[in-house]
Amino acid sequence: MTDRRTFLTTAGAFLAAPHVARAQNDDLRTAIAELPQLHSLSIRQGDEVVFAEAPRGPGLDRLANIKSCSKSIVALLLGAAIDREEIASVDARLGDVAPSLLGPSATEGAGDITLEDLVTLRAGLERTSGPNYGAWVSSANWVADALGRPMVAEPGERMLYSTGSTHVLGAALAEATGQSLLAQARQRLGDPLGMEIPAWTRDPQGYYLGGNEMAMTPRAMLDVATMLRDGGRFRGEQVISEDWIDASLGPRGRSPWSGMSYGYGWFLTRSGYALGRGYGGQVIAAHRERGLAVAITSDPTQPARSEGYFGALMRLLDGPVLAVA
Repeated sequence: MTDRRTFLTTAGAFLAAPHVARAQNDDLRTAIAELPQLHSLSIRQGDEVVFAEAPRGPGLDRLANIKSCSKSIVALLLGAAIDREEIASVDARLGDVAPSLLGPSATEGAGDITLEDLVTLRAGLERTSGPNYGAWVSSANWVADALGRPMVAEPGERMLYSTGSTHVLGAALAEATGQSLLAQARQRLGDPLGMEIPAWTRDPQGYYLGGNEMAMTPRAMLDVATMLRDGGRFRGEQVISEDWIDASLGPRGRSPWSGMSYGYGWFLTRSGYALGRGYGGQVIAAHRERGLAVAITSDPTQPARSEGYFGALMRLLDGPVLAVA
């Protein structure tokens, strides 16, 4: 039987809960007010969206360029192709999965690069990102350009952040499945999550850019984060296998800039987040232990360096956002 003290304590906690939630939301509003680059912040705790506001930008229901969060989406599509046995395993060699991508200009050993090397950004090839990005996307053949760059490390050795690696991976997925990256994204993620995925940039050969320029609404980004948090499930459906999600969130490399570990397309923080990170401060994040899913959109024209705005976003995630849980 519940005694009077227990009843009063429970009743007091119940009555206090709305006040706690309001205080937490006030803390979040104060924090994001100090981040003029931030467009929106959405948080789901368990099954409930506990915060979703867009103080700037186009709003929660308009498409946002998720920039390099696209790399995390391509990684999920690799898992979907392996789940469907269209690709034998993450250890499959590029030369076996998509030999047609290896033209005469391909660097020696490029065919031995595995899909795991590509999805973990450890292909060993000279980077196409950073100062090399403009020349790369101006080339006549993005896949050939990426695969023709010199080897600067042994494949699988160290993380070299390069959109060229995920673009080659996306092209390999198109060859292995017989479907464009857009068709895969719509059928294997968009349909089960009930979200729009519009067409985005394609290279001169018609391959959709793997690793940049995809667009989603903040609400859709939050649903992707929720699926990641829940082991690949969303609204009772297993969208991506739990085995792939678990494998994705194991550290495989480390960023030389942020110091974060990196799995299969997801950065892994010391505080427990798995997150996709895009230029300007686009974030798709899940904290499985705390039951949190988070989506952040920001001005896509401004940089977000680890020691600058992205560092401020991490303080937001590790502070007021974690306090929600």
